[in-house]
Amino acid sequence: MIHRNRTAAAALAVLALLAGGCTQATGGVRGAPGAAGLRDPYFPKLGNGGYDVGHYALSLAYDPRTGRLDGTAEITARATQDLSAFNLDLAGLTVSAATVDGVPAAHHRAGNELTLRPREEIPEGAEFRATVRYAGVPEPITDADGSEEGWMRTDGGAIAVGEPQGSMSWFPGNHHPSDKAAYDITLTVPAGLDAFSNGVRTEQRTGADGRVTSVWHTAEPMASYLATVAIGRYETSTATAPGPDADEDGGSGGAGSDAGAVPVLTAAERPVAKASAPLRGEIPTILGRQAERFGPYPFSSAGAIVMTDGTLDYALETQTRPVFPAASFDRATLVHELAHQWFGDSVTPAGWQDLWLNEGFATYAEWLYAEEYEDVPARTRFETAFAQDANWAFPPAAPPSAENLFDPPVYQRGAMVLHKLRETVGDRVFDEILRGWPAKYRHANATTDDFTAYAESVSRKDLDALWDVWLYGDGKPARP
Repeated sequence: MIHRNRTAAAALAVLALLAGGCTQATGGVRGAPGAAGLRDPYFPKLGNGGYDVGHYALSLAYDPRTGRLDGTAEITARATQDLSAFNLDLAGLTVSAATVDGVPAAHHRAGNELTLRPREEIPEGAEFRATVRYAGVPEPITDADGSEEGWMRTDGGAIAVGEPQGSMSWFPGNHHPSDKAAYDITLTVPAGLDAFSNGVRTEQRTGADGRVTSVWHTAEPMASYLATVAIGRYETSTATAPGPDADEDGGSGGAGSDAGAVPVLTAAERPVAKASAPLRGEIPTILGRQAERFGPYPFSSAGAIVMTDGTLDYALETQTRPVFPAASFDRATLVHELAHQWFGDSVTPAGWQDLWLNEGFATYAEWLYAEEYEDVPARTRFETAFAQDANWAFPPAAPPSAENLFDPPVYQRGAMVLHKLRETVGDRVFDEILRGWPAKYRHANATTDDFTAYAESVSRKDLDALWDVWLYGDGKPARP
């Protein structure tokens, strides 16, 4: 967004009022508007500049009969420049009011950009609170590869998943993975329905109208694409898993000790609850085994949501509570999505070009699990992946477009990079990297360059030849 002088800002306000998109006149300001987009090479308008979000408080009421969502988003952020205006990403829904620090603020819509212009500028370094009231029938977002995410209606409920840009279909925010925040999500639904989200449920109450309200708290920073909501008729189960304060060796991987135990809540839609129950029951064991390889589990809660088939056709690593369609709820996929809690959810890519750091690690976690518990050497999985031409379409660290972000090279060749690293530095050093990487960037963002530098630092080796061929190389090597 270009800088505007006071006259231009006033003219914009008048035009917006005439168009019905702005509800409050502006006062004089000296700051500059925050950027409308972070110029991510795959999603240049996703995210916004000029501020950093610390906390989202979302209050959502949903009517599954009409599909209507009524929401209030309270966003606490800190200005990273003098701000005369700032943007939020929001698709489709109608904004009825906005305030900044309790004072009505002008708001204007242009596509998926919601611009708020406070009466007074926000000085650099100041914390501020923006509140947006909105409503409508959310629509899914269709990506370049034809997949859908966002808020999706189900038979009698809804499911919300966000990777890579779907979260803007149900709440306004800074929807780029580089801006992580804590969340409190309050969900109000009709009597007889359950509502789940990320983190820990801190409250559940029934109103005079019979509607049920539940409050979910996520204390650790979360990228918005990892936020989820599931509404419907579910059966739940609870357990515990080893947490950050468990023994350094990860314990037995079973229910976990009382000290440092992490609550595990799983929910499955009733038609698939019985069939999914045995595998859901393995989650504490799998998390315990992964903690032995990757270090302590990074969050204060864990679990899974299993859906009946027909809405989603993919699983997703939504933070603390991955979402699975029943057809994809198998052990390998469960291992993959749980590994993402370390690789992708805690250590989150700084930009979408770094997605292989999520998917390569989670895929290699499958290989490691099969090697240790199913007697299938990782080298065997490596050779199988090496032989598949689809894995060589492009380098894992350089997908050619947004359409290719979730193609096989990001997953399988990404895992091959890690296996070649393991063979180059040896098992002892590789295990140190495997635990140290999620510890060094715990609850932070990281780039591919961060990882390659970290691996070289720990191994004390120049690994340029490995990166040049396996991570960045255009062609398939002559031999695996």
